[in-house]
Amino acid sequence: MMKLTKSFNRSLWAFHFNSGSCNGCEIEIVAAITPRYDPERFGIKLVGSPKHADILLVTGPVVKKMRDRLERVYQQMPDPKVVMCVGACGTSGGPFYDSYNLDGPVDDVIPVDVYVQGCPPRPEAIIHGVVVAQQKLERLEGEKA
Repeated sequence: MMKLTKSFNRSLWAFHFNSGSCNGCEIEIVAAITPRYDPERFGIKLVGSPKHADILLVTGPVVKKMRDRLERVYQQMPDPKVVMCVGACGTSGGPFYDSYNLDGPVDDVIPVDVYVQGCPPRPEAIIHGVVVAQQKLERLEGEKA
């Protein structure tokens, strides 16, 4: 029998940031929030401001023009926060790894807590990544208390 943890007493809000992806991961994120998977029944939803988010979903490699914006969004998030890198491009640069306009993978710019592999990752993998991020967030909140 699965037992829900204390952190499920509140909603888990995620902010999505595209740092230069091909939009393949975005299509899968949209698929993951549709009624087929319905993460809102567990209180997981996308929000429009990083100031309200618990999780930062980052897709794509970090292009030079997005580096400052990504750092600013990360700094705007309240603590405790968890960063989830979605897709192969954000993890390693993917097919763009040696491109002239990249500042590198996401973990070269901000600390990453959860990696979701795939090009693009399936909605099930993204939801699993959110569950892992939820567990990490719960540990961080336990350390804070």
